[in-house]
Amino acid sequence: MPFAKAHDGVQLHYRIHDYTDPWKKAPVLILQHGFGRSSQFWYNMIPYLSRFYRVVCPDLRGLGESSKDFDFEKGITVDNYLRDIISIADSLELENFHYAGESLGGMLGYALAANHPDRVRTLSLMSASLSLRADAQKAFAFDYPTWQDALRALGTKGWAAAANKSTRFPPDMDPQLMEWYSSEFGKTDVNILIAMSKVAVTLNLRPFLEKIAAPVLGLFPTGGAFAKSGEEQILKSSVRNISMVHFPTTYHMVWVLAPAACAKHMLHFMATNDGIVAHES
Repeated sequence: MPFAKAHDGVQLHYRIHDYTDPWKKAPVLILQHGFGRSSQFWYNMIPYLSRFYRVVCPDLRGLGESSKDFDFEKGITVDNYLRDIISIADSLELENFHYAGESLGGMLGYALAANHPDRVRTLSLMSASLSLRADAQKAFAFDYPTWQDALRALGTKGWAAAANKSTRFPPDMDPQLMEWYSSEFGKTDVNILIAMSKVAVTLNLRPFLEKIAAPVLGLFPTGGAFAKSGEEQILKSSVRNISMVHFPTTYHMVWVLAPAACAKHMLHFMATNDGIVAHES
């Protein structure tokens, strides 16, 4: 399995999916998962994307196959997450790359593109807010005093199952998918999620927006919390080159609900900026 070493020695795991023509030097897409998930969760989009792009899927530190041998409270920070992504890119000798992230992975993308304009070719965001608002934190807490209390009481699988039923998926979602999702999520140490949640609530990406030079594609649910918060208008007025696609759902997980459509929009967006063809008859 491929690993890269972070600046502080943490072993970072990533997966490479590459079904591009072997005689071409295909562009690279770093596909970053969100809160509590891992590279394993991209299984539904990989078949569409990896035919035209060399897709690199990192596991955030402490998640998936990445090392858990570090102090979670000190080691899980936004700065470390960003440095980890760059460490993986450097280990692969990537001069630049496309970046796409879902939810928290997309939130990190705002800061990554702003801080590394020479590295990020395009930025694709899936249900990525500019901050974790008080209403979202309350929703994640369920009937407990705080989000962290809910994680401790329910455990990782129990918390994931509750979140899946509330804001992530519609009620008619395939129950086998829901069980797989909760079980896979449940493999994570709850203390890692608690540390991640403490970082997530501090995020405010608005100061980064005007520094983003890369073209941006936003993939968001229609009528969801993001649209109601007014953040979409902030994005449109602050980012110099942005396009938006809305999916006909109020649920968060648009990349799971519509993987082919998300991939199609991303391929068109990235390929247009690369000046290449990313479709086949």
